Amino acid sequence: MIYDYEVTTGKGETLKLSDYKGKVILVVNTATGCGFTPQYEPIEKLYKEYHDQGLEILDIPCNQFGGQAPGSDEEIHEFCTLHYNTTFPQMKKADVNGENELPLYTYLKSQKGFEGFDEHEYKALLEKMFSDADPDWDKKPDIKWNFTKFIIDREGNVIARFEPTADMSKVEECVKALL
Repeated sequence: MIYDYEVTTGKGETLKLSDYKGKVILVVNTATGCGFTPQYEPIEKLYKEYHDQGLEILDIPCNQFGGQAPGSDEEIHEFCTLHYNTTFPQMKKADVNGENELPLYTYLKSQKGFEGFDEHEYKALLEKMFSDADPDWDKKPDIKWNFTKFIIDREGNVIARFEPTADMSKVEECVKALL
């Protein structure tokens, strides 16, 4: 269950997901130098609009995709607050795939695998890049790129996975339906 996991905040403190019981949680792996980085803006908008109704956001910076989050936790936090005025909490930079992945991500991927990219200007580019590297890429639950989002309901169930190509209005619809 999601509440069995914990993450480390950007300040080095342990955050138990059990502290978020009864909340809707959006978990997202982020990067500061990515074509999807502007998604910080609608994510912050979601946080401001729905936090008082029970939405929590776990922003987990990750440098596994094109080295697009190279800074320290402090530098990443400064970038986000300066460029996107983010107010939601940021976690410590972590891996979301591979032998050093956060156990939280092992669980999330076991609950919601990859189901394909939405129509987007980067869709063909991403598909070609992955198929060139691995012909079975689309059958694996791995996180494919920065800004993959998971939505967890108030009971701790992983309800949805949105790839970075998903329109943020779909993410908002899902969050609103759970609040």
